Amino acid sequence: MRQAKTRRGGTRHRPWPLSERPGYLIRRLHQIHVALFQEACGEFEVTPLQYSLLSALAVRGTADQTTLAADIALDRTTTTGALKRLAARNLVERAVNKDDRRARLCRLTPAGAALLVKIEGAARRAHRATLGDLSQREQALFIEMMQRIVAGHPSRDSAAALFD
Repeated sequence: MRQAKTRRGGTRHRPWPLSERPGYLIRRLHQIHVALFQEACGEFEVTPLQYSLLSALAVRGTADQTTLAADIALDRTTTTGALKRLAARNLVERAVNKDDRRARLCRLTPAGAALLVKIEGAARRAHRATLGDLSQREQALFIEMMQRIVAGHPSRDSAAALFD
């Protein structure tokens, strides 16, 4: 807690302004990015989370839901729900793994791959707009600092430990 001295030598609580709290600023930045993403990509009816899943599948080819959850640092339950919604739109296939009947193997459908190509430019514009008030050097530094913070907390990759 931050404290300030009073005139008589005692201390009193001095509130910590929201505008100086990292957690608050990170949450606001996320809200801003989601709004910019929806403005740029709304016509594709894909959320940033779904875009991340489509992107992860494009890199991996085929992956089980647990691997995809780890790739995007999200709990399995939320990941599974998002994959089911993408499958309902025929953007992702979810097949039972013949080696482990409890697991589902996922891959992009041709429609999912085509959508990913169409949305790429708009998604990149949203990401650039999120950092648009920074110079190119500041953007690179900001990304580097975020990567360091994320890398410094490897055991906090997702909320999976809380929910699984």
